[in-house]
Amino acid sequence: ASSDDSKTKTVISAQNVCKSFGDRTIIKDFTLRIQRGDRIGIVGANGTGKTTLIRMLTGEAEPDTGSITLSPTLTGIVIDQQRKLLTPEKRVRDVLAEGSDWIDVRGVRKHVQGYLKEFLFDPALIEARIGSLSGGEQSRILLAREFAREANLLVLDEPTNDLDLETLDLLQEVIADYDGTVLIVSHDRDFLDRTVTLTLGLDGSGHVDIIAGGYADWEEKRDKRDTPSVKKMEKGVSVAPSAVAPSAAKKVKLTYKDQRDYDLLPKRISEIDAEIAAAEKEMSDSALYLQKPARFAELTAKTESLRTEKDAAEERWLELAMMVEESAS
Repeated sequence: ASSDDSKTKTVISAQNVCKSFGDRTIIKDFTLRIQRGDRIGIVGANGTGKTTLIRMLTGEAEPDTGSITLSPTLTGIVIDQQRKLLTPEKRVRDVLAEGSDWIDVRGVRKHVQGYLKEFLFDPALIEARIGSLSGGEQSRILLAREFAREANLLVLDEPTNDLDLETLDLLQEVIADYDGTVLIVSHDRDFLDRTVTLTLGLDGSGHVDIIAGGYADWEEKRDKRDTPSVKKMEKGVSVAPSAVAPSAAKKVKLTYKDQRDYDLLPKRISEIDAEIAAAEKEMSDSALYLQKPARFAELTAKTESLRTEKDAAEERWLELAMMVEESAS
């Protein structure tokens, strides 16, 4: 970034960045200037380098070649890394304000109960144990805590996981009002289309598409780029059969297991959601933690296991969905 950051507003500058693992290049020739206030989505299938890219952009990892320059005034928050704060026995007051009645919200002092209302909570929830909250409520508490901190870079890794529709709407509003820069890694296409101004799309080849707009805009560019030969044929340009045959041969074919997973995973994901909801409903009984701690611990472990299974199922289905799209193209 330029030393005169107040004039250029550049907070992160990447120049000709390349990064490899073994003999595989996952990021190549990547150049971008990120401005203060940008909302950037990072998308792509698993294994394409999303996590590596975001770690380089935040200074956690170094490129093999090229350079990443961060503004000296840049201070960041990575929401996903703060989940360790949500231990079941802590109270909401403990997580939000370290036990105090007051919280500093980006330099403005507010009463914790009043601040809770801004995030759609009943102020009386201040003494509730974190373990008694649903997954969505826990995520909302974490968002409330982190958005209160003074920072100008916010990193959200799959922020829509476990959030209900009401919380999703709130998160979109908070991101829109945030003064700093936002980096979002997500598979949620609709959420990205509603929140980001720029999309970095990774296709696994090492190339990073830089697209103004959201996921739909990246998808549209990919569709146009992937079908040039069809447009030429429609215009009457002859193409030799030998030139068409290789692309047809590259079509992805699903195995029996792939097809079965593609058909059955949506039902399993719905079943997991129902199991999580049932467990969270039982855990919402404030007396359970004190009267049946063993059952509370059992349910806590169960919900964590179910969420892990759900994440894996969703990632697997998304990969298969991309394979289905490729096989149909």
